Amino acid sequence: MSIKLQTATSLLALGAATACAALPSPRALAATGGAAAPATRSVASKSRVHTTGIATWFGPGFYGKKTACGQTLTPSVIGVANRTLPCGTLIKLSYHGRALTVPVLDRGPYSRVADWDLTAGAAQALNVGDTVRISTRVVGSVPNSPTLGLPAEPPTSAPLAGGAVAG
Repeated sequence: MSIKLQTATSLLALGAATACAALPSPRALAATGGAAAPATRSVASKSRVHTTGIATWFGPGFYGKKTACGQTLTPSVIGVANRTLPCGTLIKLSYHGRALTVPVLDRGPYSRVADWDLTAGAAQALNVGDTVRISTRVVGSVPNSPTLGLPAEPPTSAPLAGGAVAG
């Protein structure tokens, strides 16, 4: 074998080994429901990165259906869809002076133009009515659950018992 051919073969093998090392393991993919975060940074290190992205919103045609993360979509669900971040990743969204922290609860957007797909509840909270540029930042994560993104339940009004009476 010539030296040039040996060098080319070695470089090709080295390149293939490097590419395979950068791929997430099947175990890591299973933990995120098959979605892999970008291999260059972990979710924890992204918490310090401020970026912008194009956002759209979705809702009425999907109400009553399950999201990719298992929630039933309703008008009151507040969350975001992203193609790669794991379910439960918390994203701080900012748009024209309004800020909101929401969980990733679906896959999308399906538009090649957009980076994020807001639920109707998140779009309403940020006053987004169309395709817009928003600021985004990963700030943490929470466990995925069927109630992720639902508004908090108001306290039940139980009759008061005991205590002092003003008089």
